[in-house]
Amino acid sequence: MSQVLKQIQKELRDHADPAKAAFFPGFFKASYSKNDKFLGVTVPKQRTVVKKYQSLASLDDIKELLASPWHEERLTALFLLVWQFKKTSDKKTHVDFYLANKTGVNNWDLVDSSAYHILGTWLLDKDRRLLYEMAKSPDIWERRIAIVATMAFIRAGQTTDTFKIAEVLLNDKEDLIQKAVGWLLREAGKKDNAELKKFLDKYHKTMPRTMLRYAIERFDEQTRKHYLGKA
Repeated sequence: MSQVLKQIQKELRDHADPAKAAFFPGFFKASYSKNDKFLGVTVPKQRTVVKKYQSLASLDDIKELLASPWHEERLTALFLLVWQFKKTSDKKTHVDFYLANKTGVNNWDLVDSSAYHILGTWLLDKDRRLLYEMAKSPDIWERRIAIVATMAFIRAGQTTDTFKIAEVLLNDKEDLIQKAVGWLLREAGKKDNAELKKFLDKYHKTMPRTMLRYAIERFDEQTRKHYLGKA
């Protein structure tokens, strides 16, 4: 174990709060991730540690953190990886690393803090078939990565893949997938409201209500009632 890794782990524990450690499992729906444990370190405190070590941590350090049973260590690892991905000229190495170690990206906040920053950004000018494969994965977190990664496309004004992957995930039974799809549909609608309404006109009667409610949040009350069947 490197000295940098030891220091990161020590400083995270210095910021641990037992009260938050007791609260976090419910907030982060820890039941979705087997053996997920919490130190009770807030995100701002984690970012303080990351800022100190972001240029010092190696990929080996990040790999060990990503393999940790402690939630905050895995999230810290992803904050480090995102920072290094943005700074490096060798982005492919970091993308390959992310995909090779994605078993550690196993909760909703871990996915949302990394998927579009790394994988989505990488795929902006590349073939995106990987996301469609991941959208069909039996693993809930791969499916969430697939849809959340498209946030990078949306921010670049590209919404087609968001709507297509949403179709793949349309009948997903998992609440955390339904919420993610609805969220990304809503974000895509900010760029192309007409395309969102076209999607909803086709699917609003059959898509999960949770997904629908997230997707229509920005609409006026009358439009929301229309899609909810309450007009």
